[in-house]
Amino acid sequence: MIDLDLELHQGAFTLEIRHQLAGRVTALFGPSGAGKTTVLDVIAGLRGVSRGSIAVNGRVLVDSSRGISVPPHRRHVGYVPQDVALFPHLSVRRNILYGRRHGQVLSIDVVATMLEVLPLLDRGVSSLSGGERQRVALARALMSSPDVLLLDEPLAAVDVELRHRILPYLEKVRDELRVPIVYVSHDRDEVRRIADHAVLLAGGRVVRAGSPMVVL
Repeated sequence: MIDLDLELHQGAFTLEIRHQLAGRVTALFGPSGAGKTTVLDVIAGLRGVSRGSIAVNGRVLVDSSRGISVPPHRRHVGYVPQDVALFPHLSVRRNILYGRRHGQVLSIDVVATMLEVLPLLDRGVSSLSGGERQRVALARALMSSPDVLLLDEPLAAVDVELRHRILPYLEKVRDELRVPIVYVSHDRDEVRRIADHAVLLAGGRVVRAGSPMVVL
């Protein structure tokens, strides 16, 4: 569960959101410039808020009234941005292990088997297909033992056929690991399939929220 009560002012844009993201998978939906990626960035600590608070499962990450702002590397957040940004000089194995947090209970074999990248561990990332890169980036995020997983349009750069092949892996993460996911997407069918809660953003504000079938 993620509690957001915040404002962020960035030039002419203002993000103002007071909402509880309580779904196993919460989809953020809306037009370009609505503030979807900005919401992920403030949860991850990549952008500061002008005012307000953020809490994940009761753990306070930000509270401007008390001067609390947990640094990004201590937020226990797994983030897969639109540009998966794998390290080209590292093998798949070392890319996945790069994000490993001390005390991680998941082994790389478990994560790699679930996402079907086990045969790729000793390969270089330059030889990977688009779908393989997405799965490796997801594996790296999971190895950080996150309290919440943030996915920013993870399937936007792949074609429809590949999208249908990757979606089951995201469903496995949702169903087997039970890590809360905040999922940005422009694809209605994708949102209906993977999310149990949807938030429609426009102009930096929540305009509708609830079941994906209702919101969309």
